[in-house]
Parts: sequence; C-alpha cells; structure tokens
Amino acid sequence: MKMLVLGGTVFLGRAVARQALARGHDVVCAARGESGEPVEGARFVRVDRDDPGGLAAVAGEFDAVVDVARHPHHVRHAVDALAGRAGHYTFVSSGSAYADTATPHQVAPSAPLLPPDYDADPRASAESYGRCKVACERLAVGGFGAGRTFVLRAGMIVGPEDPSGRFEYWVRRAARGGEVLAPGGPDDAVQLVDVRDLADWILAAAGSGLAGAFDGIGAPMTRREFHRGLAEGAGAPQAPTWVTQEFLLEHGVEPWGGPRSLPFWLPLPQYAGFMDRDVTASIAAGLRTRPLAETVRDTLGAIRDRSHIDTRNGLGIDEEAELLQEWIAG
Repeated sequence: MKMLVLGGTVFLGRAVARQALARGHDVVCAARGESGEPVEGARFVRVDRDDPGGLAAVAGEFDAVVDVARHPHHVRHAVDALAGRAGHYTFVSSGSAYADTATPHQVAPSAPLLPPDYDADPRASAESYGRCKVACERLAVGGFGAGRTFVLRAGMIVGPEDPSGRFEYWVRRAARGGEVLAPGGPDDAVQLVDVRDLADWILAAAGSGLAGAFDGIGAPMTRREFHRGLAEGAGAPQAPTWVTQEFLLEHGVEPWGGPRSLPFWLPLPQYAGFMDRDVTASIAAGLRTRPLAETVRDTLGAIRDRSHIDTRNGLGIDEEAELLQEWIAG
C-alpha cells in the first residue's frame, strides 16, 4: 500500500510508520516535525495543519491514511485535501470520547458519546479533549464516508517510546521490586494496549478496508494480573499491598497521572467503566495483543537511565514508603 501518516513522529504514529515500512509499504509522514523525528525510510513532508491549504504539499493518491489529530479543524482540512484521493481512512479517536465512564462492559457502537465541540481547545481539559475527538470522528466519517472510515477509540496505549511516562512509572517501580503500594483492590479492572499491537491492527484494518467504530484496547485484566505481569516482565519479585482509594484520596494521592499520583488508577464507581470495556468486537475484527510481561520487558529495555526517578508521574520513593508506613500503622 501507499500510506500517508498524518503525524508519524511520535509514539503511535511512529509505530504505524515503522511497522508499515517493515511490511514493505510506501510511507509518507506529514507533520510539523517539531515533536520528534520521522522513522528512517519514510518520506517526510513538513506541513502546517492549522493552514487550510497546509496539506497541499502532500501530493499523489494514497491507499490508506492514518490520522491522530485532536483538533477538529485539522480533520476538516484533511477531508478537504484528501477525500478525493485516498482510499481507506483511519481516525485514531479516544476512549475519552465516551460520556458514560461508570458503566462496565460497554461496546463502541452503542456507548453514548460526549457532545461534539468543533471549536474548543482540546488541551483545555479532559472533557474538551473528548468533545473535540467526537467532532473529529464526525468530520472524518462525513468526509470520507462511513464505508471507508475506521474510527479507533484508543484506550491507554503503552510500550516503548511512550512520551506520557505513566506506564513507565509502574515499569520502573516493578524493577525495584519489594513491597509495592497498589491502589484499590486486586479484582479491580485495568485495560491497556501495547502501541505495536495497535499499530499492527491499524495496518491490517487498512489492508482489509475495515470500517466502523471500535475500541482500541486490550481485554480487561485484574489489578492482581497487572502487578503479576509487571513482576514477571521486570524480573523482580514484588509484594503488592492493597491500599483503599479512600485512604489515597485523603492523603492527597492524585489519580491517573501527574506528580504524587498513581497512574492507571481512577476512583470507583464513577470510573468503573473507563478501563472495563467489552472488546469482543475488536478482537473479532483482528486486534491481537501480546502478554503484558513482554511489553514490560521491552519498555524497561528502552529506559536509558534506570536510576533516575521520573517525577512527572507517580510517587517518589520516600512518598510511597511514608504512605505504606501510615497505611500499615492504621
């Protein structure tokens, strides 16, 4: 295939471009080029997607387009520039597009979405981001047609080159082993997907012409299984100590990410469905996921300085020790 990746210089875009090249596809990456370097072997075209005519520099026809945009006007410009000269279009949306985060086992085609917002700044808040992604979805389907558009609502994407640092917190923590502060309960759900597995599915979908809305996330696992996979992948024994969400919130531990947080943890019941979605349809449509331990090993192998404590996400060593001491003391 001749493929156009709108982006292609960061995380998922890079994985799509890299794996497409490995399969012998002809790959063009179009981006500003400010967030990262294009994959070796791809043809890079520098574009400004804020400019309505910014994609004019991308010449020719394409069998498939992959777009990770979050700004609705970027998708609108892509539709105007490419709808007449592209076959299949994958729009990478987000689980943040869903309106109901509390109900477990929802499926993509019927789950309620947030109202679309075509003018908001997706960086303003999580809800603005979700509303903008819904707007992007509608523009993509409206411009390329429902029969040619694969809407992929990605969940928590993990693996090597993840710029967020959220999964890396747990990988680094697992490598140290020992007693680990584990949020919530061992039977709580966790959902994630390796970036390489998601890229593989995107390429397969482009080749088969898969269309419709699907969740881009692996099957849910329990937190017990999550920590078991971390220990196996890191090769360091660990003993999770389960700490209730009430204690964590009372002691100023932030959910999801950021300093003094526990990534991948969200309060229940209001987020009981956010990492417990029914992905039967995605698996039937070709999504294949590798064992968590493999993702952990590869992520750990990509960390250059394991002694460095990344303070962007998670708990510091002393913070975790103090919280464990207070929890055990009761």
